[in-house]
Amino acid sequence: MNSLISPPFLKKGDKVAIIALASKLNLEDIKSAINLMQENWGVEVVIGESVSASYFNFAGTDEVRLRDFQQQLDNLEIKAVFSARGGYGSSRIIDAVDFTKFKNNPKWIIGFSDITAVHGQLQALDFQSLHAPMPKTFIRDYDSVQKLKAFLFGEKINYTIPSNPINKKGKGAGQIVGGNLCILTHLIGSKSEVNTDGKILFIEDISEYLYNIDRMMIQLKRAGKLKNLAGLIVGDFSDIKENEEPFGKTFYEIIAEHTAEYNYPICYDFPVGHEAINWTIPCGRFASMSVGNEEVRLGFE
Repeated sequence: MNSLISPPFLKKGDKVAIIALASKLNLEDIKSAINLMQENWGVEVVIGESVSASYFNFAGTDEVRLRDFQQQLDNLEIKAVFSARGGYGSSRIIDAVDFTKFKNNPKWIIGFSDITAVHGQLQALDFQSLHAPMPKTFIRDYDSVQKLKAFLFGEKINYTIPSNPINKKGKGAGQIVGGNLCILTHLIGSKSEVNTDGKILFIEDISEYLYNIDRMMIQLKRAGKLKNLAGLIVGDFSDIKENEEPFGKTFYEIIAEHTAEYNYPICYDFPVGHEAINWTIPCGRFASMSVGNEEVRLGFE
């Protein structure tokens, strides 16, 4: 299984755009990220209209966010599009986006959390994208941002982390896909549904109740999304909530229960998700994972 189509890597002097596909924000929230990209990366940053727009919780109406995304996709001068933040809203507009010009002149789309819906759509179109820190989260961990820069500029990066005793040991290889668990289940049955067969799946989430994590894992399993994996990477599950009546299992135990019958390797506590350390994962790229006694290695083609 080969990697999906890779957009051209960035070079100094390129133009990149920041838009807001989901929830609203203040421009001040991303000023430091803009400065970093312009001064350290050497790229020119274009700010979309949605960054300053507001409509209740959203960064402008669906029409504003869609128009902004479409303009940046169609603009041949723009070589990468960052969603300024996550929140909620990407799936409301994704079916209306016209990717015709993008297919002829692909560019990197960057984000995580709610932006999982966009990654799913791009994978359905056979293009890679970057599950990575967004401008609003740049200030949280400089090293994570440097890893994003390395991927965007075409540097080769592999990851190594200490092994968790509860990992399921083994080796696997295939395209790497995934993102936010809630959004991945939300996409099932849509045009943005993520195909997981023969692939390494990564999942993460935030502020979910334990029973809901169980329900989402059951949904993935019933939909056949866990059966034929090459491997599973479990990222950060932040701010997990418990009902008054305890659910009776930790989130580790929930995931282990629903994957117990499968033989692929499983890595827990990989630094991807809503914590400060959030390493870039190139969705749709061929990857190999090795889960051993002492360490976990994740390498990319």
